Amino acid sequence: MDTLWDNIEKLSAVCRAAGTHLPDEELKSLQVGKVAEEAGEAMHALHGLKGLTTCGDDHAWSEVQNDLVGAVIAALLALHYIDPTGARATFDEMA
Repeated sequence: MDTLWDNIEKLSAVCRAAGTHLPDEELKSLQVGKVAEEAGEAMHALHGLKGLTTCGDDHAWSEVQNDLVGAVIAALLALHYIDPTGARATFDEMA
């Protein structure tokens, strides 16, 4: 699990560097919103897979999985944004 958190910390540093012009509280809020966005994309892909869209999008389970991975990574990044020094412990405690 250390490799995962090492990668989350690296990705968080890159994302924070891109958002240095924004206040920390806004960065946290935007990252939590990103979790919802990614989960919504997974739901859209599922609707496409089941033929429930009006736009004719066809999807496969692999696309649903891809979007779910995006949601998981976004959620881990949000945890790290909220508490950079305690995110791992929080995750381990809740998992």
